[in-house]
Formats: sequence, C-alpha cells, structure tokens
Amino acid sequence: MINASTFFSSEHVVELAGVLAGPLVGRFFSEHGARVVKIENPFTGGDVTRTWRTEAEDESGLSAYYISVNQGKDSILLNLKSALGMEQLNDLLDKATILLTNFRPIDQERFGISFDAIRKRFPRLIIGQVDGFSAGDNRPAYDIVLQAESGFLAMSGTVEGELVKMPVALIDVLAAQHLKAGILMAMLNRQQTGEGSLVRVSLRDAALASLVNQSAAYLKTNVVPEPLGLLHPFIAPYGECFEAKDGKRFVLAVGSDAQFQKLLEICRIDSEVTRLKFASNKLRVELRDALFEEFAPVFANDERAIWMEKMLQSGIPCGAIYTLSEVFEQPYAKSMLVHGMINNLDVVSVKTSPILFA
Repeated sequence: MINASTFFSSEHVVELAGVLAGPLVGRFFSEHGARVVKIENPFTGGDVTRTWRTEAEDESGLSAYYISVNQGKDSILLNLKSALGMEQLNDLLDKATILLTNFRPIDQERFGISFDAIRKRFPRLIIGQVDGFSAGDNRPAYDIVLQAESGFLAMSGTVEGELVKMPVALIDVLAAQHLKAGILMAMLNRQQTGEGSLVRVSLRDAALASLVNQSAAYLKTNVVPEPLGLLHPFIAPYGECFEAKDGKRFVLAVGSDAQFQKLLEICRIDSEVTRLKFASNKLRVELRDALFEEFAPVFANDERAIWMEKMLQSGIPCGAIYTLSEVFEQPYAKSMLVHGMINNLDVVSVKTSPILFA
C-alpha cells in the first residue's frame, strides 16, 4: 500500500496559477506532503481571490475563498517582469518537479515564459497547464461563462425557465480533477523514462467531457434536454422533494423498480391500481405529477426523521435537505474537519514568505 505522504514528499511544486482550478491541484499536492510555493503578482495584490469575501466576512486576514484552495502553501509575491524576478523563478524551478500554471498565451508573452524553453531547461519538470477554452485562445475564462457555453446552465434551471448555476465553481473543480489525473500519469511516466511532460486541460474540454449521460442521450436521440429543476430526466422518483409533518424536507433517489416497491410498502400504499399505474420506471417518468400527488400527502403525516429511518432501513435512497449549518453538525462532517479533509479556518496554514519584488 502506497503511503501518500512518503510518495509526494519529494515533490516540489511551483504554482503560477490563480483563482480555483490550478490552486485546487496545488492544494492536493500540498495536503499529501509536497512542498508548494505559490507565486503571486505584487502589482495586483496577489491572487484576486484574496479579496473575494462574503458580506459576513470582515476585511482582516485572508478571505475564506483564498484559504479554501491555498492551505499549506508558501506564498510569495514575485515580479516576473524584472530580471531579478525571473532569476528567482528559475531558482525555484531548479528545485521543482511540478509547475502549475493557468497563464494565457498573452500572459506567457508578457512575462517571457515559454513552455518549450522551460521544458528544454528543466527536462524532468512536469508542467500542468489550465487553459480556458483551448490552447492559443486568450479569452478570459470564468466558471459561469463555461457553465453557460457547455450547456450546464440551460439544463440546470427550473421548469419555469429560471436559470440556476451551481453554488460552487463546478467547471473549475472538474478541470482540477482532470489535471490532477493527468499529472499523476505524468509522474508515473517520469518514473519509467526520467522525462517530464506538458499536461494541458481546458475548462471547456473538462466541462464537455463531464456531460457524460446528458451528451450521450442528446447525440443518440437529437432531443435537447430541458431544465427539470431537481428532477432527473431518466428516473422517477429521483430528485422529487417532499415536506414532512415537521416542515423539514427530503429528496428521494429511487433508481429501480424493486426500490419503488419497497417505497410503496413503507408508505402503506397497497392499491393494485396504483401499483400498476407506476409499475415501471418509464411509467413513473411519464406520470411524475401524479406520482408526486400520490406521495406528498403521505409524507406529510410523519416527521422527516421517522421517514428517513424507515427508508434507510428498507434500502431506499433518500437524503435530508440540510443547510450548511446542519451539515457541519453531522458526525461525518466533524470527522472530516478533524482530519483536515475540509478547511478549518482556526488551524489553516497559508504561509507568506518575504516579498520578492524588483
């Protein structure tokens, strides 16, 4: 069994990336034992997310957004427009095994950074590059733009036509996972060949690749999926939201006919007409509204906790709709905080080295 801390402890990562996707990959290596040096632009006050605060945050200290992906790194401000700054960067790259960057082509020209030159000078270096749209495209890329142009927004709204984005930068997170996997493959290749690699991931490509079943269904049927709110286009009841007697809500994720039969049992719905009416998933998808009207008054007869216990004991997939305050009251969330799997702002470490600026 591989010990992650031992495996990554020899890795030295230089991070020339801001906002979310690149820094999220840097955090992965940092939390697994690698040394990560984050280089930030002194002319802009560092990574722009240092200033991205909610209304509830005060102006002192680092923003929660910045901390969320920069835990455990050494952060320095480095002027890459100066000869001294570039010398300092090359000194860091001399020791580095991985370089993370989201520089657009125009930025590479501005700072005189060439991937070909870097690879020639540091042949064992693995370069992980996050592009916005494609190599050579200078268009600024932000998550909401990619959610819009990859089809996610058009599918994520309500049936009434209101568009709804994910409350986290989903496309950045997906791209980070793709880049992480590519870098790990490049590390295995370096072990065998001694050579570094250039690994490129674009936010747009990561978004399109992550459409999975939705893109497959469209390409097979040529039917454009429409917004369904919480509902699933292929399964029912899946995503239907019900309110219990105590006013607390939960969702169902019934994925098979067998699970639906168990749901009928615990709800004590024994009408043969109802059983036949919703006998198959195809029928349940076609009769969503009738399905909801059948179960809503039943679930209103008891408290959520009682229904949750009954369904979980019967193997029926369901989930309580928690606010974040309720989430972090749960034992599993508390355990992740204790083990550092979620940022705890009371113990977070973002080290700031002396400013290198010339």
